[in-house]
Amino acid sequence: MPLLTRLIPSPVVVDIRPGALDDLAGVLADERISHSGRLAVAVSGGSGAKLRDRVAPQLPGATWYEVDGGTLDDAVRLAADMKAGHFDALVGLGGGKIIDCAKFAAARVGLPLVAVPTNLAHDGLCSPVATLDNDAGRGSYGVPNPIAVLIDLDVIREAPVRFVRAGIGDAVSNISAIADWELAHRVKGEKIDGLAAAMARQAGEAVLRHPGGIGDNDFLQVLAEALVLSGIAMSVSGDSRPSSGACHEINHAFDLLFPRRAAAHGEQCGLGAAFAMYLRGAHEESAYMAGVLRRHGLPVLPEEIGFTPDEFVRVVEYAPETRPGRYTILEHLDLQTHQIKDIYADYVKAIGS
Repeated sequence: MPLLTRLIPSPVVVDIRPGALDDLAGVLADERISHSGRLAVAVSGGSGAKLRDRVAPQLPGATWYEVDGGTLDDAVRLAADMKAGHFDALVGLGGGKIIDCAKFAAARVGLPLVAVPTNLAHDGLCSPVATLDNDAGRGSYGVPNPIAVLIDLDVIREAPVRFVRAGIGDAVSNISAIADWELAHRVKGEKIDGLAAAMARQAGEAVLRHPGGIGDNDFLQVLAEALVLSGIAMSVSGDSRPSSGACHEINHAFDLLFPRRAAAHGEQCGLGAAFAMYLRGAHEESAYMAGVLRRHGLPVLPEEIGFTPDEFVRVVEYAPETRPGRYTILEHLDLQTHQIKDIYADYVKAIGS
């Protein structure tokens, strides 16, 4: 009998609205994630810790763990600390680092994860990947999707605006990533998961085309939904392909070559996406993308995040080494240093100042 459908790995609950945090305990009980209230709650020392007094009365039976940072050691330590308890689930409350630590720790001890992000900096809030700093720099580790994602838009509005901007760059970069996936399909015969591609592309387009701004709840709703869909798209495809192409290779090159100077993940991905679109000859799309990024206060030139054009050329040249085996417009063109310099000069003229 032919396979007539497939199961999609996705959260049981996605709750995105103002005030969602106040219903955390009810959601956990109603969805049978935790009737007993035996929860481990991992919080960051920053935004998560500030919300503890608000959340703790809802979860009287919870055990709280404050996590120092976003390293592999932090995640392993959290998992070891939780082994002594008998918990129904782990709640990760905080920014991207704490969510990634919680994802890794939950997977290590076999607990479902409830992600409660306090900002929208990137699509890791619902992805099957935990990005953690390690002795070699930074690593990506496969983990299960969160069983639930609660995003309180009131909390998001209280976060520094740079986090929302970074999330915009990460979401919009999906469009470039999908173009790279389609290129790999045409040239290398790489298989495309059509559902994953559709989800990631539409997530990026929804943010790119939305007329609203960072201060609008309607726009924040769309951005949050886009980041969740991007994470689910990665689960559907089984890897990061739907959301990671030349844009992310450029981002990783910034991180590896200039670890002390690198900007936010989403800022670098947005810049990388606009430039990658120009590289593939989609000049009108590149200019439109750059215009939208600028409207939201995001960088579209390396100088806007403290890098010289020569440093950016070095980044683009090194970028393919960050993801061996991944085929994008960078691998396809295999540009030499002087060619990157010439194309970058043309890109600067095309998008304007």
